[in-house]
Amino acid sequence: MSTAVNPVSAARRTSAVRRSSDVNPAWRYGRPALVLLLAGLAVGVPLWLVAVTSAKPQAEAITPNLDLPRHWQPGSNYKEAVSQGEMLHGFLNSLLVVVPSVALVLILGAGAAWVFARRKSKLVSAAYAICISGLLLPPAVITIVMELRQLGLAGTRPGMIAVYTGMYLSTSVFFMTGFIRAIPVELEEAARMDGASPLRIFRQIILPLLRPVIATATIMVMLYAWSDIFYAFFVLGGGEKATLPLNLYKVASAQLYLNNWHLVFAYVVVMSLPMVAIFLVAQRKIVSGITSGAVK
Repeated sequence: MSTAVNPVSAARRTSAVRRSSDVNPAWRYGRPALVLLLAGLAVGVPLWLVAVTSAKPQAEAITPNLDLPRHWQPGSNYKEAVSQGEMLHGFLNSLLVVVPSVALVLILGAGAAWVFARRKSKLVSAAYAICISGLLLPPAVITIVMELRQLGLAGTRPGMIAVYTGMYLSTSVFFMTGFIRAIPVELEEAARMDGASPLRIFRQIILPLLRPVIATATIMVMLYAWSDIFYAFFVLGGGEKATLPLNLYKVASAQLYLNNWHLVFAYVVVMSLPMVAIFLVAQRKIVSGITSGAVK
């Protein structure tokens, strides 16, 4: 049997092939290289500045630049930054705030996403729109502080955990809802016919399938909360509960590191190492979780 060829489609294909052949090969291969070069400069130059300055003595680091140190002393800089900056205490405070925040974001986000993905009504749609509006609307700091004071949570770790949970719950709900909508409903219906309760369906079917998105949400929330200083400053206010970024700000503003840029940058390097390691290990899961939740 012979099939008729659409002349319009054939003409379009011919035109597309002609346009692609007319593109300069140097530009075709040079454009990706240029993008990579610009991205490398935008990311690599600040990283290089931090790394080389953290290894310089104080005399060379007074004016930070991109030059290599003439005298290397990274070991003593890092040791002094850890001891004088009370990094171990700040590290513990960061863990006590970040870990519960991540757990609440995952649990509440997965439960809410399951409801939003399976229930079809105007009320549910409105609730979903309000929930993910946090992706676009920035939190009002003054309102947050006033509410925490009314609740007696200002300056406490539970108050900081509540703030982080509310801020990043929208991201978790958004990605998880899109992923759950792609899960066949027949799996849940079969489990119900076998007598499984909603809690068991959620725990044994939904959560295992959400592992890519859970990994993504975990890493994203940890990265944001670990490096946050703005909201921690207004909620915790320093003191014994100061997290690592807040502790860095406190000791720097107290002139403990006056003109000691080598110690400031050493503090930044040590503080960033846990999150850099987590990101390098789980970067593939970040990409797969984002595409699964947003595209599906």
